[in-house]
Amino acid sequence: MTTVKLFTVNHFSENTYLLHDDTGEAVVIDCGCYRPEEEQKFSNYIKQHKLILKHNLCTHLHLDHTFGNGFVYRTYGLRPETHRSETEGAPTPAEQSRLFHLPEKTEDIIAYKYIAEGESIRFGESELTTILVPGHSPGGLVFYDKENGYLFSGDTLFAGSIGRSDLWGGNEAGLIATIKSKLLSLPDNTIVYPGHGPATSVIAEKKGNPYLK
Repeated sequence: MTTVKLFTVNHFSENTYLLHDDTGEAVVIDCGCYRPEEEQKFSNYIKQHKLILKHNLCTHLHLDHTFGNGFVYRTYGLRPETHRSETEGAPTPAEQSRLFHLPEKTEDIIAYKYIAEGESIRFGESELTTILVPGHSPGGLVFYDKENGYLFSGDTLFAGSIGRSDLWGGNEAGLIATIKSKLLSLPDNTIVYPGHGPATSVIAEKKGNPYLK
């Protein structure tokens, strides 16, 4: 059984997810830790549960989801993993920080590892499958745990909403079409863990999401 630990962090109330199973191996999805106390809380949880962090996964590279990449690299030696399309023509962390009038975290400018659609991410006895869902960003990924029925949707799909498409590489029509074809086709009882806000389910979004009618 996979345990899902949620940390809501930074100025944007971003959801950072730490997944681990009985083997003690773990992955982090969208580490947005910005403040020192957020980093400390994350590290304390890993120490208390004697976890071994194996992957640092990024659904996309908007700064609220990547603030913690430098911290994870310094502390655990893991490079961020994302789709190659996310880095092609993307604003730098410095450019994104200036847009929101935030201090640049220069240590976050590190090399990425690239993962492709359909790739399996394994940790312990658990497995996540990557699904490419562009539209909020050019190479947005979601991570699907088929065994437990979990979907980590980043800023693609929210409870009652979808991701904005007015930032670099956004495409609203493409986003909606891909959500319908790739995400709403998953089992109805799939729990959706988004990048902001509360969890939802596939069936709830089929029935009630006004953007997906």
